[in-house]
Amino acid sequence: MEYHNPVLLKETVDGLAIKEDGVYVDVTFGGGGHSKEILKRLGPNGKLYAFDQDEDAVDNSLGDPRFTLIEENFRFIKRFLKFYGVKEVDGILGDFGVSSHQFDVAERGFSTRFEADLDMRMSKKNHLSAYEVVNDYEENALKEVFGLYGELRNAGSLAKAIVEKRAEAPIKTSEELKSAIRKFLPQHKEHKILAQIYQAIRIEVNQEVEVLKEFLLQTPELLKEGGRISLISYHSLEDRLVKRFIRSGKFEGEPEKDFYGNINVPLKKVGGLIVPTSEEIKQNNRARSAKLRIAEKL
Repeated sequence: MEYHNPVLLKETVDGLAIKEDGVYVDVTFGGGGHSKEILKRLGPNGKLYAFDQDEDAVDNSLGDPRFTLIEENFRFIKRFLKFYGVKEVDGILGDFGVSSHQFDVAERGFSTRFEADLDMRMSKKNHLSAYEVVNDYEENALKEVFGLYGELRNAGSLAKAIVEKRAEAPIKTSEELKSAIRKFLPQHKEHKILAQIYQAIRIEVNQEVEVLKEFLLQTPELLKEGGRISLISYHSLEDRLVKRFIRSGKFEGEPEKDFYGNINVPLKKVGGLIVPTSEEIKQNNRARSAKLRIAEKL
């Protein structure tokens, strides 16, 4: 089984404008596809650090003296690079999707295709799982998760149905969750709605929005002048955060201005939005919602 088929492989690595002796970071190592491509373009004095909190990804580590895999969440990028004596880097790559492996291994609980326990943790060290979100969150909190992260219009009704069902007995598996919300799953839309519900729970379990924000805020300080970030997002919430941060250095409000009224932002975008070709989507359906944005440190 292919662990993960990297999306926009050439475009993402091209976006880093690799220097042979540069220092780079792949914050979402996964199956190592993007990392292998970076290493191909590095010379003998180049260096690549990769992050992955998923214990399964460690099996894909690369036996290359220029490569170091850090088994941690990339929200701690600055802290762990500092541990390795790295203060500045030439480029950072991030592919924020769930890996094919995580979707394809039933017991991880990421996929709507399988009967499995409610889990969805990207790292087993994470104490919060899908089970706790579904069974312990108050109705209003569940409604907020479904509305904000799943962009579901009937978030309140879904939350109410789950709360009523779990009052009878805990909801332990994906099938039990489907059963609790069956009346909201018309046959022609079942897969789409379930995907939105699963996405919402997964984002909450793994704190994906908070992690992305913490990571982005650290990138300007880590990048050398002219250094680049090359980042792939898969849902509008993530992409908006990346786009706003590149444009203004903030997630809300207007960019900072200096005494003379000049806009003071740490990054500038490189090129426009890049999306997969129809050919790539045909070969890898999970690429269909990918959006790549590239920016450079001023």
